Amino acid sequence: MRNTAIVLAIAAAFAAAPSFIQEAHAQDATYTTGADSGFFINGNAGHSYFGSGRNSGSDTGYQISGGYRWALDNGFAIGPEVGYNDLGNIRIKNVFNANPVVTDNKASLHGWTVGANAKYNFTPNWYVSARTGLYAWSGDGMTRDLTPISNHRSSDGYYGGLGVGYDFSRSFGVGVGYDYYRAKKNDINLSTGLLSAQAEVRF
Repeated sequence: MRNTAIVLAIAAAFAAAPSFIQEAHAQDATYTTGADSGFFINGNAGHSYFGSGRNSGSDTGYQISGGYRWALDNGFAIGPEVGYNDLGNIRIKNVFNANPVVTDNKASLHGWTVGANAKYNFTPNWYVSARTGLYAWSGDGMTRDLTPISNHRSSDGYYGGLGVGYDFSRSFGVGVGYDYYRAKKNDINLSTGLLSAQAEVRF
């Protein structure tokens, strides 16, 4: 239920695009910079990459976050953000590259993020963005033992990401980006990258 609600929220942001684009036409005469102070909500959905040994693979993942940015000079804005992500469940690769031995087990990773979000409009509409902070994660994966088993782990890591996009108005923009989530504890490494499409609504 929780995952469905979050996916629907991201879909709603994309579905709202036409109304925000219409608003953009009314603002064209006065729209000189995309760096305004205010609250924002953004959603990412795309391809996640688990990249460590027995837990390597890929799946669909998403991130939703919100926060506040303060506008500074020359099109730059920065502020705090909090969010939640689920980076998918992937089928574990065969430990010995032979017949499947763990076909029913999957690696998984999800957690909460808290950090900073920055946005720079190098034209009134085009922007680059960056985000980084702490990642409180929880997941399941195969150990690196000679006889690996699936275990659950949770800990604190970090995340960071870069993006580029286009603002249709002061209130709405879309883009693409890549985020990396560091999630490693003891004998399990679930660190994951997310290549995604992004949508952001600003208030």
